[in-house]
Amino acid sequence: MSLIFFLSAQSDLDTGLGLWDTVLRKGGHLAVYGALTALWWWALSPLGARALPLAAAIAFAYAISDEYHQSLVSGRSGEERDVTIDAAGILAAAAILRYHRRPHRAARAGSLAPGDE
Repeated sequence: MSLIFFLSAQSDLDTGLGLWDTVLRKGGHLAVYGALTALWWWALSPLGARALPLAAAIAFAYAISDEYHQSLVSGRSGEERDVTIDAAGILAAAAILRYHRRPHRAARAGSLAPGDE
């Protein structure tokens, strides 16, 4: 979250790569907020089933606060579109984590995961 805050505080992140700059920045939004969701999920995992929705909520709230922060930085602006892209990264990570944890839960319970027969 500190890295996101630091980058958001920069007045200009333009690399001069034109379209690639935009593609890489928006892809960065997806990846960073997906990673943020995964890290919060990991930190909150002792909460059990509540960890994933809470991790996604924290990441989404931070996405909103980050865009607000950018709106206060000279040369930057807060964009609803970026929050939407962040949300896509959050949802993708949540879907992956939800799928990923099911076989582990079954293995801990002593049963076979689907396909392990």
